[in-house]
Amino acid sequence: MAEPLKLYPNLVLDALRNVRYPGNGKDIVEAGMVEDDIRIDGNHLSFSLIFDRPTDPFIKSIVKAAESAIHHYISPEVDIKGNIAVKTRQVAPQPAVKPLAEVNNIIGVSSGKGGVGKSTVAANLAVALAREGYKVGLLDADIFGPSIPKMFGVEDEQLYMHNVDGRDLIIPLEKYGVKLLSIGFLVDKQAPVLWRGSMASNALKQLITDADWGQLDYFLIDMPPGTSDIHLTLVQTLAMTGVVVVSTPQQVALADARKGIAMFAKPEINVPILGLIENMAWFTPERHPDERYYIFGREGGVELAKELGVKLLAQIPVVGTICERGDEGDPIATGDSLAAQSFLHAAREVIEAVDLRNATLPATVKVDVKHK
Repeated sequence: MAEPLKLYPNLVLDALRNVRYPGNGKDIVEAGMVEDDIRIDGNHLSFSLIFDRPTDPFIKSIVKAAESAIHHYISPEVDIKGNIAVKTRQVAPQPAVKPLAEVNNIIGVSSGKGGVGKSTVAANLAVALAREGYKVGLLDADIFGPSIPKMFGVEDEQLYMHNVDGRDLIIPLEKYGVKLLSIGFLVDKQAPVLWRGSMASNALKQLITDADWGQLDYFLIDMPPGTSDIHLTLVQTLAMTGVVVVSTPQQVALADARKGIAMFAKPEINVPILGLIENMAWFTPERHPDERYYIFGREGGVELAKELGVKLLAQIPVVGTICERGDEGDPIATGDSLAAQSFLHAAREVIEAVDLRNATLPATVKVDVKHK
């Protein structure tokens, strides 16, 4: 007959010492995050974890790690799942800080619909701008489909925090000269993100306001496709310099791109459209770079740009290695291929469009959009 499971508080604390809080590198017991309320009833275990603020981006991952530690270091028979309460300390309110105060230009990369390669464009545009010698940041704001970590090959990287002028700030990862943050670093990459709009918006605000982005020339935001609460959160949180809209030549994609452009152009939002990038403009075989096959339609983006009076920034061809390099965590803009040159050209056009916008239009301000 198997011996009954023996649980006692010190055994629980020893298991939890194997869980480290990314913000300071300490284990959660050493960091004082385990409340003195451990309750044991047979194999049923419950206790509380305490965080400095209710919007701490590591809450979910720490709770999950604590459950796993109990099962791994004590026994899988311990009934712990769902029994860890989360509390927050009473701390003095922090003074208001202007988001991205040291960033010169904040640029959204948007699309009217999914599947047009918006994230691929955002990732390669960021790399291309860095190759041009600029300080660049990239925020993956696609809360429900974050793909930037995979495109940069940093899916398994751990985030850390450090103290800057009395504030604990997330340290963005850096690769290919681009500073990166994504909600994908904070959630289980194998599971869908099941958050209400307010939860997603709060998480996004934290990646903007509670991160040490430092001095940047360009801060790119890979926005979710379509129009949503996330878009409103961004324009309410940041004074955006402008938006780059991505579309394919297909009519259905162009119709959605038209709606996206109309959203940013609305008087109550009024974020300048820097221009349109036509992605998947044509297919070019790697071995025959002079050949073009218009498999998704021809110059639909060109015509839409003319119709709406916006600049066509670039046409990006379909080349097999673009997807392959993205899947391998090595954006194609890091190389010197024909596709890489297309993204470098796009980056230079964006730089020119931003300079023109800054010379001819007043500075953008945060907007006050009421949810209806």
